[in-house]
Amino acid sequence: MSRHPKVPDALHPITVTPTPGRVRILAGDQVIADTTAALTLRESTYPPVQYVPLADVDPAVLSATSTSTYCPFKGDASYYSVTTPSGTIADAGWTYPEAYEAVADIRGHVAWYPDRVTVEVLDA
Repeated sequence: MSRHPKVPDALHPITVTPTPGRVRILAGDQVIADTTAALTLRESTYPPVQYVPLADVDPAVLSATSTSTYCPFKGDASYYSVTTPSGTIADAGWTYPEAYEAVADIRGHVAWYPDRVTVEVLDA
């Protein structure tokens, strides 16, 4: 099956902008990511999502999973589980390694499920 990317438009807007301040991701009490280079992706009527540079995530806690999903606006997503001394959080974050051109800025970034980890957006 051939996939054709959909382009964000007035009916389904998507914006990617630098997040002012600092973003921290915590698994339980453990900080697993800390950055001042996060991006905020706003898509249609969904809540804003923080995308953290993969380089600012502790690589020791990440493990790639076999989970994958497809978004017609962003492309193919792959997932990471997070393992800390407190346990493993399955598919806690996702990334679009080859995100479509309309959202190319999120390549090399990881987004997080706020019901699985804590996403803190702190003032600059």
